Amino acid sequence: MASPVVLNVNDHVANLYMVSKMLRNAGFTVLEARTGAEALARATEGPKPDLVVLDIRLPDISGFEVCRRLKADPRTRDIKILHTSATFVSTMNKVEGLDAGADGYLTQPFEPLDLVATVRALIRLRAVEVDLQVRNEALLAADRRKDEFLAMLAHELRNPLAAVQMGLPILARFPPHDELEAQTLEIVQRQTGLLVQLVNDLLDVSRVTRGRIELSPEVLDLAALVTRVCDGMRARAMAPREQELAVTVPGAPVRVRADAGRLEQVLTNLLDNASKYSDPGTRIEVTVAVTGGRAAVSVRDAGIGIAPAALPTIFDLFAQEPTSLARSRGGLGIGLTLVKALVELHGGSIHAMSDGLGHGTTFRFDLPLLAGREEAAAKGAEGAEAAKGAEAAKGAEAAKGAEPTPCRVLVVDDNEDGRQMLRALCELDGHEVTEAADGLEAVERVLADRPDIAFVDIGLPEIDGYEVARRVRAQAGRPMRLIALSGYGSAEYRERAFEAGFDDHIAKPITHAQLRGCLAEVVR
Repeated sequence: MASPVVLNVNDHVANLYMVSKMLRNAGFTVLEARTGAEALARATEGPKPDLVVLDIRLPDISGFEVCRRLKADPRTRDIKILHTSATFVSTMNKVEGLDAGADGYLTQPFEPLDLVATVRALIRLRAVEVDLQVRNEALLAADRRKDEFLAMLAHELRNPLAAVQMGLPILARFPPHDELEAQTLEIVQRQTGLLVQLVNDLLDVSRVTRGRIELSPEVLDLAALVTRVCDGMRARAMAPREQELAVTVPGAPVRVRADAGRLEQVLTNLLDNASKYSDPGTRIEVTVAVTGGRAAVSVRDAGIGIAPAALPTIFDLFAQEPTSLARSRGGLGIGLTLVKALVELHGGSIHAMSDGLGHGTTFRFDLPLLAGREEAAAKGAEGAEAAKGAEAAKGAEAAKGAEPTPCRVLVVDDNEDGRQMLRALCELDGHEVTEAADGLEAVERVLADRPDIAFVDIGLPEIDGYEVARRVRAQAGRPMRLIALSGYGSAEYRERAFEAGFDDHIAKPITHAQLRGCLAEVVR
């Protein structure tokens, strides 16, 4: 093993010689410099020193300034620096040296044992720091690979999931033959919905860990949103388990500025957890309250509870209570991590409370209420919004019974099952459909068939969906609608889709309602 390298910097010939001799006798490899400029050069050229014994008084640059420059340079900042001086010996001199970045300070004259012991201690410290830095870089690299894996896993899961979800409306065209068939279809629909939620959570948690979650805040009534989400969850999750869901909200609106979709995601995760970890026939309570300028939402269950030792880590990624091999209540341990991140992005906080195993759990999060001026503006806008909503409802009711106008549709996807299911859904509504399995074929089909609308997967062989859109817009113009389908649903991918020429971007799996909405916007 090579001996540590020490750079000895001193313009006094006798002191330079004596310090170098002490260090060499102790087994160190010693380099020498007599000026500050020479010290800076020796630190970056040739063998890199592990430590610099740096005298304060130098003929060109003070030792303090040499220290600052070495610590500011990424190439040399990890080198340990030991200041020495026979003249700058006051406490303030030592403070100035340490403030400049030095790791130690010795005043001359000093004994060889003092010098060697101090140098050895600082070199041991440097070795520990270098090892920690290497480990930290390895952990960061592993963390990046984990985030990339989560994103890729969720993306790859979306392709088969899209085919399954698009196939459900086809199976549901006719009344079931018997109760078993009806029950089976209901179970498949429910479990597919859970899979979609799980995949979405996987994608979102990978965005959270990379700081890529973006909110679309608006003024909303938190009480109304909680009531609506609970109504949906009561039918989807609580009713099959014969659980009671009680909701208590204030009589007046509770206005906050928030992303409605993300808050719904928070509530859905908390309610899913409460239901999953509670026995059939139990009661779950949701309460919305206003206190101290904050809106507070609590979800309380009478389920299995949380051990006191687990409470501090319950929101950590992949954190889970110990479970049996059956894993009848287990999950991936990502939902609460996502919940905490989304609440904090809204300027809120969340806490978990439990009296221990078997005593239920309460999750409580709070959000800032609208300020006085924003609150007044929101009240004024409510009347106009209500009128607009009533008018839109009339239009929707009038259009509900209308038959869809047949369109020429192009479906572009290299996944054959997904392509066939999307084609079948379109044909069920009377549309004329053609297919393409890669990007180049998609461009050819567009130019040859001139469809009214094309659903284009982004990940295609030959050329990707973005390039398909660019070529189509360059050669066929704007009359047709282009809809991007992608396993990635973040704002970054939506923006790329719009820049390429798409009219809309939909994250897989596309629902039957979304499909019909896109087709309804085609103008013949």
